[in-house]
Amino acid sequence: MKKLLNYFTKFEIGLWTSSVLLILVSFCIFDRENFLTLIASLIGATFLIFNAKGNPIGQFLTMIFGLLYAIISYEYAYYGEMITYMGMTFPMAFFALISWLKNPYKNNKAEVKVNRLSKKEIPFMIMLTVLVTVAFYFILKYFNTANLVPSTLSITTSFVAVYLTFRRSPYFALAYAFNDLVLIVLWVLASITDISYLSVVICFVVFFVNDMYGFISWKRMEKRQKLNM
Repeated sequence: MKKLLNYFTKFEIGLWTSSVLLILVSFCIFDRENFLTLIASLIGATFLIFNAKGNPIGQFLTMIFGLLYAIISYEYAYYGEMITYMGMTFPMAFFALISWLKNPYKNNKAEVKVNRLSKKEIPFMIMLTVLVTVAFYFILKYFNTANLVPSTLSITTSFVAVYLTFRRSPYFALAYAFNDLVLIVLWVLASITDISYLSVVICFVVFFVNDMYGFISWKRMEKRQKLNM
């Protein structure tokens, strides 16, 4: 435990603690029934702080979160979210885990080596994103997905995020932050008919703050790693 506490900065410990407390409080106020949502949210807050450190443990926890969140999305007929997390986030987190383990920074398995996308790869990523977005729009439309447009936009931001995560780019956290904003809109719409989903809204507000910190942390890692090359 002491080693774990020394691994994180005081700010990171405070961020994780406040995130967990906010999730617990919002659950007690708005939900008090859907414990699967609570567990998924707590795992989410935990994998984000590990991801911010570039630690592969974060990707393992992302896989678990993806499974739980897919179940939650299915219950509200957010098939886009379900398909995204089961068909994209979960497998991409697995491949990202392998990528991060294979690319440690100076043999430090607790920190991945930051990568920079080439100019040629960016158009390729954009092309893939457009193809995935268009394909999933029609898939989601076929399944009568609730709130089709924001659900499709969630697919777009999620794909960019998981692609950048796999490629070890600092901008994966920024892409996830944009995805959090889309998900906040989605679950606000869901909470109109069921107030218990406000706890999910709070969860993604917490995720947004953590992802923004993750981006700042990775940019610092990138700068530090370049200076120590």
